[in-house]
Amino acid sequence: MEIRGYHVEHRNLMWLLHRMFDWLAVLLGAVFVVELLNDTHWGNSQLYTVLIIGFLFTVVVYPIVGVYRPWRGEPRLKEVGNALGAWILSMSFTVVSIQFLEVDQALYTLFIGVWCMVGSAVQICARIIVRQWLNYLRGKGRNLRHVIVVGDGHVADAAIRQVNSAKWTGYKLSGYFGDNYLDTSTKNLGDFNDVEKYCRDNSVDQIWIAMGLHDARVASVLIEQLKFVTADVRYIPDLTGFNLINHSVSSVAGMPVINVSTSPMKGVNQIIKDIEDKIIASIILLLISPVMIGLAVAVKVTSPGPIFYRQERVSWNGKPFEMLKFRSMAVDSEADGVQWGGAQSMKVTPIGKFIRATSLDELPQFINVLKGDMSIVGPRPERTVFVEQFKHEIPGYMQKHMVKAGITGLAQIEGWRGDTDLSKRVESDLNYIRNWSLWLDLKIIFLTVFKGFVNKNAY
Repeated sequence: MEIRGYHVEHRNLMWLLHRMFDWLAVLLGAVFVVELLNDTHWGNSQLYTVLIIGFLFTVVVYPIVGVYRPWRGEPRLKEVGNALGAWILSMSFTVVSIQFLEVDQALYTLFIGVWCMVGSAVQICARIIVRQWLNYLRGKGRNLRHVIVVGDGHVADAAIRQVNSAKWTGYKLSGYFGDNYLDTSTKNLGDFNDVEKYCRDNSVDQIWIAMGLHDARVASVLIEQLKFVTADVRYIPDLTGFNLINHSVSSVAGMPVINVSTSPMKGVNQIIKDIEDKIIASIILLLISPVMIGLAVAVKVTSPGPIFYRQERVSWNGKPFEMLKFRSMAVDSEADGVQWGGAQSMKVTPIGKFIRATSLDELPQFINVLKGDMSIVGPRPERTVFVEQFKHEIPGYMQKHMVKAGITGLAQIEGWRGDTDLSKRVESDLNYIRNWSLWLDLKIIFLTVFKGFVNKNAY
């Protein structure tokens, strides 16, 4: 009989060690901050009160956010982003909590802020260490899931090839069952009638039924035959051709449901995103306020008309809002109507070309972020008239509205802005929604500083 795997044999121990590793990382981060700041205030009981509150929030928030759910087979970046989001959410709750305590709020808000930054680095290191440890165990033949695939069509073939090319997932394919032979290195173990007997005589952790939707009746019969098997049974349907966005399986009113296209901004994710937007937008507006005042004066004195250019755009769930920009065009530049792709030919103000090329005209949109109309990171919003046009012309166009519109986004740092290929821009927007995480947002914000402000496609 094959090795069942360290994880299966010691599941409770792994469960406890994973949490203890996080708790230790949180406490060591706090100790490091105390030593780093080296302040005489740290010796009093108030410090321990703040530490206990922060620690308790991590203990409560981490399981709720899903930090300890199985991450087998999923990208490391997604796991790290989830842990960082949970950590920042815990620290945010801690900051709010100390407002109700009789402590030196300025001092301990500083402490929590530094603790949050140091803890973020510790969280990243902790996740990498755990992943590397698991990869080491899998390389030694431990912590594996022994899987059989039931199916002999293109769905089974695709599943086998995908798993065989991703050894880091920790899945080991024992073979497949079916009447047709697949062109893979995986062993054919027999036909569909042999599945139950094989599971009785061999060690199997999971059974993957990989069939197209047209084989649903065959899959139903197989599931009935496997009702006495203790291994996990999973069904891999054929979703080829679907434009999947955060697809998953859930339960609605007791019914199993395949979520083909869903927004990632729900529950805790939405809270994390809102906190991220409000904190970062407030800090940026505070820092750039002298620049905005200077630009406002420059716009006003160099051309007649208002300082801000207001335009109806479409954001989350197709909801319209009034987006703000510093006016860079003459007031009569759209007298003949709104046209797509005419940015270079529009009549600009003396300062207009400069602020458009450097994206300084976009700065007032941080006010839109504070109002809740936009996010800092997300798909760029488009005017209502063009949304009505493009949704019929570009596949998946309306799915970009499953999150709030953003000041910057994945498309912008990849160079798809201005009058560039709109299909490529939408493709980048949908990739952002599929792979959203707090870590991805921070990465895009960082890269925007170097790639997003000045761009040859901005007019």
